[in-house]
Amino acid sequence: MTAPVSLLAAGAEGTRDLQIVEMFGPTFQGEGPRAGQLASFVRLAQCNLACRWCDSRFSWDWTRFDPRTEIRGLPVAEIVDWVLGQPAPLVVITGGEPLLQQQALIPLVDALNSAGRRVEVETNGTIAPTGELIHAVAAFSVSPKLAHAGGRPARRLDPAALRAFIASGKATFKFVVTGPGDLDEVATVVDQFGLDPVWLMPEATDSSRLTTALRELADAALARRWNLSTRLHVLLWEDTRGR
Repeated sequence: MTAPVSLLAAGAEGTRDLQIVEMFGPTFQGEGPRAGQLASFVRLAQCNLACRWCDSRFSWDWTRFDPRTEIRGLPVAEIVDWVLGQPAPLVVITGGEPLLQQQALIPLVDALNSAGRRVEVETNGTIAPTGELIHAVAAFSVSPKLAHAGGRPARRLDPAALRAFIASGKATFKFVVTGPGDLDEVATVVDQFGLDPVWLMPEATDSSRLTTALRELADAALARRWNLSTRLHVLLWEDTRGR
């Protein structure tokens, strides 16, 4: 299927390839406020962090993976064709860190919006979105990183970027936690930057550990009036890539 030319008329930016690791779906959004919703995923390459527990290292860790086999440059038109061939109304752009390519993302999001798809972006929250991207996307799932991810706080947490996401009115804030012992650190970050709404999500890539972690977190999340996210794709398919 070829996307109408009118959807792709975005000037020079429209001809710039996006660096893609994988596109997959239809599947379910596994995390956050839209967990369970039918979705397609576009995973971009490269990241500006190196989280110790990252479950998508194949998108950025070139000490373990070969970028020549993991990355391909695709024009916006080809990505649009693929997405519009899927039945999912929700399109999730993830990574890696998608905002490393945010200028090239805008014509893609505009085209998908014009075709009636809802586009959400998952980000680590360290790069401020442009006004153009804020206008284009339906929502941002922002995941500030805690100390257990590794790296200096100044690298993991960017005040200006977080303020930009808050000001967008389109952001939810999702913290990956290893257990209830992380929640005081979450509270410090939430209070420091005024983040809302807040979601907790266990760091787990197998269903057994995920179930245990959810039970460990549930009462503590309720006590703090925070939301709790499962990882539905892990419950269904464990750590299978592309699900």
